[in-house]
Amino acid sequence: MIAGAPMSERPIRIAVAGLGYWGPNLARNFDAIPGCELAWCCDVSAPARERVGARFPAARLAEDLDQVLADETLDAVAVATPVPTHAELAVRVLEAGKHCFVEKPLAQSVADAEVAVAAAAASGRSLMVGHVLEYHPGVQQLKELAGSGELGEQIYYIYGNRLNLGKLRADENALWSLGAHDVSVVLYLAEEEPWEVLARGESYVRGGVEDVVFCFLRFPSGLSAHLHLSWLDPHKERRFTVVGSRRMATFDDMALEGKLTVYDKGFDEDARTYGEYITRSGSIFCPQIPSVEPLRLECEHFIDCIRLGLRPRSDGASGVRVVRVLEELQRSLEASAREAGVRRGSMREAGVRGA
Repeated sequence: MIAGAPMSERPIRIAVAGLGYWGPNLARNFDAIPGCELAWCCDVSAPARERVGARFPAARLAEDLDQVLADETLDAVAVATPVPTHAELAVRVLEAGKHCFVEKPLAQSVADAEVAVAAAAASGRSLMVGHVLEYHPGVQQLKELAGSGELGEQIYYIYGNRLNLGKLRADENALWSLGAHDVSVVLYLAEEEPWEVLARGESYVRGGVEDVVFCFLRFPSGLSAHLHLSWLDPHKERRFTVVGSRRMATFDDMALEGKLTVYDKGFDEDARTYGEYITRSGSIFCPQIPSVEPLRLECEHFIDCIRLGLRPRSDGASGVRVVRVLEELQRSLEASAREAGVRRGSMREAGVRGA
C-alpha cells in the first residue's frame, strides 16, 4: 500500500471484530472483494482466532480491539460481536476514526443506537447496519413490485414467517434474535414507521425467554403487517407475503428456485351489479432473481460507500428505526406477559376459593 495514496487508488483495509458464528462469513466476503484487504481478525477467544487465522493467513490476529484501532492504516471495522456490545463497540470504532459496519440490531435500545449515530456524525465516518435481507435481490424485486403499482394502487398488508426448530438463546428472545430481520424488511417495503405495534409471546422451553412471538403493526398509510417468529416450530420458513389491491407476491428464501412468486389474484368489481365483487385467479409467474450471495452484495455496498463517500442503504438512521420498533414490540410483549401473569394468578386463586 502507498502511504497517503488516494482512497480510490488503494485497497480499503478492514478488520472483522467477533469471530463466532457470523464473523467468519463477513471475513470470507471482505477477503474476496477486489480492492478490499482483510487486515485484521479480532476475538477474545484464542480457538476462534486460530480457526479464522488458518483460513486467512494474510490477516493479523488480535485479542484486543484497541490493538486493531491503533492501526493508522486501517479504514474500517466490521463488528460481529454479541448484540449487547454492538452500540458500545460501534462508538469506539467511530471515535477512532474508522468507518463501521455493525451487525443487526444496531443496539438493544433507541438511546444506545442514537449515541452510535451521533458518533458517526461527529467523526464524519460511515455507519452501516447489517440488515442483510435489504440487499437480497429477491427482496429488492419485491420492493420494486410494491412500489411500481404492479401489485395494485394500495398495498393492503404484509406478513412474514421466520420459523425453525433452532438454537435456543439465553441472552435474547425470538423477537430480537429473529425479528430484527423481518422488522427491517417490513420497514424497507413500507417506507414508513408504524403508529401501533402489538406483540404476544410465550416462554415454553427456557423461562423468561420467549421462543415464540407474534407481532402486529399498523402504519399511517393503512398498511398492516403480521410477523410470526419462532425457534420452536417443525417447519423452517423464511417467507414474506405482500398482498396488494390488484395482485399478491411471496418471497420464499428457503425455495431453491422461484424465490419470488407473483400471483394475479384478487377481487374485481362485477360490472353487472353495483357494489358486488368477484374473485380473480389468473396467472402465476416467477421473476428471475440473480444467484448471488446477499451478504456479498452487502459487503460490496459497504466498501463502495467508503470509497465513493456514499450513504449506506441501511445506515445508522435506518438502524435506529428498526431498534425503535423492536423496543416498542418488547414493551408490548412485557406488558402482555404481566397481564397474563395477573390473570393466571387470579384464576388459580379463584380455583382455590371454589374448592
